[in-house]
Amino acid sequence: MTDEADALAMGRQPGRLKAWLIAFRLPTLSAAVVPVLVGSAAAVNAGHFRLLPFFAVLGAALLIQIGTNLANDYFDFRTGADSAARTGPLRVSQSGLIAPVIVRRAAILAFGLAAVVGLYLVEVGGWPILLIGVLSILGGVLYTGGPWPLGYNGLGDLLVFTFFGLIAVVGTFYLHVGQIAPIAFVTAIPVGLMVTAILVVNNLRDIESDREAGKRTLAVMIGREATELQYLLFVAAAYLLVGARWLFGAASGWFWLPWLTLPLAIPLLRAVINEEGRSLNRVLRGTAMLHLSFGILFAASLLI
Repeated sequence: MTDEADALAMGRQPGRLKAWLIAFRLPTLSAAVVPVLVGSAAAVNAGHFRLLPFFAVLGAALLIQIGTNLANDYFDFRTGADSAARTGPLRVSQSGLIAPVIVRRAAILAFGLAAVVGLYLVEVGGWPILLIGVLSILGGVLYTGGPWPLGYNGLGDLLVFTFFGLIAVVGTFYLHVGQIAPIAFVTAIPVGLMVTAILVVNNLRDIESDREAGKRTLAVMIGREATELQYLLFVAAAYLLVGARWLFGAASGWFWLPWLTLPLAIPLLRAVINEEGRSLNRVLRGTAMLHLSFGILFAASLLI
């Protein structure tokens, strides 16, 4: 179990603030931060940077991620995907820490605040940013909500790669530069692969409980061994694509900076193959940390 779940099982209730921090899923927020850092660094590499849009898009991305996490907590509880048998981190709706109706209202509030911040970003970037914002909020809700939840029908991996990789990085670049350039797409793909690896571990851990709950994630559809291979390929491809930029003359001699995170990656690659169930929670946290470290050094390689 996680530390929070252990404490709850022993009758120790976390405080209200701690409960909300659990609901926000702080370790996952790197998924919102890294694309903004990399997209902004790519813009600086292209000779452009706008300070206020940087902070605004960072705030909006964090709010959408928090809203998505809260909506996921609420809808997974409503559909029964989160049950007492789950092996993942504690969920506040299922555990009773926060009433589901309050979690739902908090999700609406987070998405609403993101929309308010988005009004300024639309003024800066025009209708493409409006489209990205609307689709991002819809994706956050429809991932586990609605009549045909995307995450329950094998589309979660594609959704995460698209929104937290391609759209987030390219959209951030566009806000700074006012147009799209090849460097935006080139830098977006490794970010998308690494962030999707977080979801792959999550779905690998939950493969049995998801199958029983009727939640058809890609992991459920392709099986454990193929999901392990997917994780290995996504992480390896992220590192290889960073090097490929240099081979084609699209990067400085500092392209190798993200490779400094390999000592973090290699134990995770071994663990994905050798471990299962609750022990994969450690791999999940490690992959989130790898994504953050990889992203920071990737951004730094673009800035130097």
